[in-house]
Amino acid sequence: MLVFWEQRLVILATPKTGSTAIETALAPLASLSVMQPGALKHSDARNWQRFLRPYLRELSGQDFTAVALMREPIDWLGSWYRVRQREDMFELPGSTMGMSFADFIEGHLDTPRSVVADVGCQSAFLRGDDGSACGVDRLFRYEAIGGFVAYLEELLDFAIELPEVNVSPKGDGALPDALRARAQSRLSADYALYASIG
Repeated sequence: MLVFWEQRLVILATPKTGSTAIETALAPLASLSVMQPGALKHSDARNWQRFLRPYLRELSGQDFTAVALMREPIDWLGSWYRVRQREDMFELPGSTMGMSFADFIEGHLDTPRSVVADVGCQSAFLRGDDGSACGVDRLFRYEAIGGFVAYLEELLDFAIELPEVNVSPKGDGALPDALRARAQSRLSADYALYASIG
């Protein structure tokens, strides 16, 4: 999470949407950069609305604009699957070494979710404290990150070049049609929010 005081801007770090690259590029400009621990770095929209927004409003006397990125839902799960394929994850409970993407998706759809695929969902991360579907002021598509960068460049008056950091390894994202359709149905809240991004 990054806070820009003069611009009254907060960037929430939706997991697996380039947040490390954004922080690497912009942390030197930010008034506050929260990169560790993960629970603070990835403060969700509910915590933003409930705790951080009122605090910043009280300090500054003005409201802050919160922005975030969202990724196509199955591609987002694919990024979690691939990052957990890394060798440094091999002995951890979340490792996907030796597991197919289809098995990972099945584990995500299970009730309860399998330990390896229990990564939450973007719609829960972005949900407002009042139950609204989106708890940020502006939401951008990760797949069109150029628009997000252009928005920040204009607001911050700074040329931004995002580095390649914390990139998931390449991997097979193939799914049987029936499983993809079932996943899309179960992820309907994510897909509805993703479709609403203008």
